[in-house]
Amino acid sequence: MSDSYPPPDPNVTPWSGPPAPQQGGYPPYGQPPTQPYYGAPLPPAPNTSNKGLIIGLVAGAVVVILAICGAGIGILVAYDDDEPARGTSTTPTLGTGSTPGTGVAPTPGQADPSKNNNNSMTARYSSDLSNVCEGSPILNAAPYSGPAGAKAYTFSNNPDRPTSWSSTYVPSDKSYYAKGADYQKVSVVGCLKFDEGSQGVPKKCQYKDKTEKQISIDYVSSRYTLTFYAARTAEKIGDGGTVTAPTNRCPSFISYDRTTMRAYAAPDSGTIEAALDKFLS
Repeated sequence: MSDSYPPPDPNVTPWSGPPAPQQGGYPPYGQPPTQPYYGAPLPPAPNTSNKGLIIGLVAGAVVVILAICGAGIGILVAYDDDEPARGTSTTPTLGTGSTPGTGVAPTPGQADPSKNNNNSMTARYSSDLSNVCEGSPILNAAPYSGPAGAKAYTFSNNPDRPTSWSSTYVPSDKSYYAKGADYQKVSVVGCLKFDEGSQGVPKKCQYKDKTEKQISIDYVSSRYTLTFYAARTAEKIGDGGTVTAPTNRCPSFISYDRTTMRAYAAPDSGTIEAALDKFLS
């Protein structure tokens, strides 16, 4: 063994390097840690894994707290947004003109002819206005606002068929006259109803049928009661009095019942005109 090398230290292993100072501690930055002397306690290594876990848990708790706070605000905002909607959905808006469950309310004071009358109808022809005499309002007739300027039709029923109504005479030179095409301008309907039991003694009238055979027709006089109605509501608006159906002479044209060989005289046109002039003047 050479004298130039000191004897080996039994406390130092060949790979551990020179002995570390006895006070312990960390080596300078950049140098590997040295092996402490035998029996000296090792300094506690920093617990980096636990520290990271704690930091992660703290950060996670903060995130959870913020999330809960954020959820609470969102619920509150959503509740605040929904609450007025629930409150206003059942409250009717003022000034809309509607009532709950009925739609648009009718104008105050305006009659609604179809409200309580199942027989209301819309006329397509002038003859449809005869239904007023059976109590049917005509929805597209002109409203009656008074006699001035009113247009009128008149109808009479048939003694053999009381519910069959035919148009009667209205003078064309009068202000209340209306053409057949102008039926929607009519606001007054005069109904001439046959008075039961008013038949007079039949007048014998001689005619020839289609085969040129001579026939005799019993021509019967009678009376009618004239009543005026508002066409749009079928409400009574006036009385026209009694109108006679005279049989002073046999007419040049006659419609008769082939079974009874009888015909009824038509209401007197002059009396109808006088009644219209009086009521609509």
